[in-house]
Amino acid sequence: MPTTRDYYEVLGVSRDASDQEIKSAFRRLARELHPDLNPNDPSAEERFKEAAEAYEVLSDTDQRARYDRFGHAGVRGAGAGGGAQGFGSFQDIFDAFFGGADIFGGGGPASGEDVLVATQITFVESALGVEQDVVVERVEECEACDGSGAAPGSEVHACGTCGGHGHMRQAVSTPLGQMVRQTPCPSCSGTGREISTPCVTCRGRGRVRARSTVNVRVPAGIATGQRIRLSGRGGAGDPGAPDGDLYVEVRVLPDERFVRDELDIIHEVGIPVTAAMTGTIISVPTIEGEEQVEVRAGTQPGAEIRLKGRGFPVVHGRQRGDQVVVVDVRVPRITSDEGQEALRPLAEHLEEYGDDGDDEGFFGRLRHAFR
Repeated sequence: MPTTRDYYEVLGVSRDASDQEIKSAFRRLARELHPDLNPNDPSAEERFKEAAEAYEVLSDTDQRARYDRFGHAGVRGAGAGGGAQGFGSFQDIFDAFFGGADIFGGGGPASGEDVLVATQITFVESALGVEQDVVVERVEECEACDGSGAAPGSEVHACGTCGGHGHMRQAVSTPLGQMVRQTPCPSCSGTGREISTPCVTCRGRGRVRARSTVNVRVPAGIATGQRIRLSGRGGAGDPGAPDGDLYVEVRVLPDERFVRDELDIIHEVGIPVTAAMTGTIISVPTIEGEEQVEVRAGTQPGAEIRLKGRGFPVVHGRQRGDQVVVVDVRVPRITSDEGQEALRPLAEHLEEYGDDGDDEGFFGRLRHAFR
């Protein structure tokens, strides 16, 4: 019969408990209340079912939300109270008893491990993309035996213990009835094969740890810390199991000419004050080479010249940032009285350009300096 107790109280957790806290509390109770461990406590089975019912509701986001709002009435019609009818609850029960063994399958050949390597690229390469070779240490198929694990010329037979299935099935009794537990075959370690003469290179495993070179295409627009995933290029799995994935983490080396600002590239260029006053053409480095840029007459310090579409692209996208050229107007020092006298007449011809709340402006300050 469904419980009328508060589900949070049953599991011994607070109402704001995380999913992991709820799962941990249920597993602890499942081990504690198992009837086989409590032969002198006839109520253990009922308490076990009560905990399973509470967990089935609280482990489901939608059911938990309805329970928090309407109580038991909000979940009675949604399958609650059935004694852990959901597969998730079944699996957590068996995790508590059998250390995570999969009751619905598994126990066969092991998948390959994922591998993480790091690589460095230049600033320009990160903007334009590049192909690069990286050295990877991983588990690979043994070349001597083509991954069979058997010495050349020897035979491979189906495992006599498991009949070549790679796993064993065992019936176990639980408060929910008899269940079938599946575990790896102890004779063949889940491979389903018996090898008469093991390969001397891999010692019958069919796999060896080795170093190899992998060509990686680094996409344009990538940033430091981002990873590239190459599916199936990681460690080799057991025969019949998928290989792992290879992850390449990218580090972009700094460039003294450029700074990245999201999709934009910032470049600072210094020009003489006379060039800022009269205007000029300057050569500016970009990620695609030098480019001629016009600096208009009267350009102020800190002025920005935007080169459209010369920044970073979105990775695998069409949007692209700009290159922003920040102008640094450099005022030379006058080192002699003669120099000051020569420049004094120029001050009378300078027009003030006030902006950004600066009442005097750069050229006004420059005129006063010449005076």
